[in-house]
Amino acid sequence: MRGAVRRGADRLSPVRRREDSPEGAVSRPRLLAAGGAHIDRRGRLTVEYVAEASNPGQMREDVGGGAFNAARWAVRRDIAVSLVSLRGGDASGERVALAIEEAGIEDLSATYLDRATPSYTAILTREGELVTGLADMELYEIGFPKQLRRRKVREAAREADALLADANMPEEALALFAGLAPEKPLFAIAVSPAKAPRLLPSFGRISCLYMNRREACRLAGLSPDAEPRAAAEALASLGLSAGIITRGDNPAVCFDQGMLFEIAPPPVSRIADVTGAGDALAGATVAALMRGLSLAEAVREGLAAAMLTVESEEASPETDEAAFRAALAQVPQPRMLT
Repeated sequence: MRGAVRRGADRLSPVRRREDSPEGAVSRPRLLAAGGAHIDRRGRLTVEYVAEASNPGQMREDVGGGAFNAARWAVRRDIAVSLVSLRGGDASGERVALAIEEAGIEDLSATYLDRATPSYTAILTREGELVTGLADMELYEIGFPKQLRRRKVREAAREADALLADANMPEEALALFAGLAPEKPLFAIAVSPAKAPRLLPSFGRISCLYMNRREACRLAGLSPDAEPRAAAEALASLGLSAGIITRGDNPAVCFDQGMLFEIAPPPVSRIADVTGAGDALAGATVAALMRGLSLAEAVREGLAAAMLTVESEEASPETDEAAFRAALAQVPQPRMLT
């Protein structure tokens, strides 16, 4: 992806040498991510959903969040990742910290001892589709604008080859994060139709935005059932240079500075849980771009990661290289739309 990955510099090659590395040593590309790393609760119904009624089901709790889920996939795809998030001084916060450590991510997060750790609760149908979600994330609203000004975060931005943000951060924090390293690519995750508009003021800075159809239509000012192609054209007119619009089991629409194409996702054996699928696509795609792949090949890797996520009960399932390659082999080649 020439426009989005190498905007302003050819520094995101798959093999590079750092000034502080031993002579001849090779280091992985480095990504600085900022955004959600919190408790994800997913209640799945065991019967057909009935509105305005008590529905039997099962509740599952994991560590998730857009930035964290994407960061885990980036690490698995051979990217070194640092993460900035916020958590409370409770047992949930300790669980989030442990998950970040176990994922092999450098933790630059701040802990607020007198606050509760943010959480997201999703209610899913028996088939795994989202009914509704509840985001308890006030800490992100009040804490990110301050924490992104820390010296450690500024230094991490200087060391990073690219930045990744999610719209769990308030608009002020997103603008601040975008300005930490203005010469480097900035990738972003829309998170939800309600939060996605926070990214609008940063459109001119964002290298590539990852969103679903409803989020894209909300950003473009179109009806929720508008065609993704129309949304892509509208977003480009608003200053967004590149974006990926997912549509469930329909082809993802991708645009990059006038180029428009679509890639169909691979067939899934079963839908266990759609939570985290978009984050997986974002993390694996960003990692592929940072390793030097084209946008089309990078999105194919992202769709493979999303497939593995949808088929798992976990928002970011563990998988080996053989399983990933098998999933990738099922992703078709892109189809040009323009």
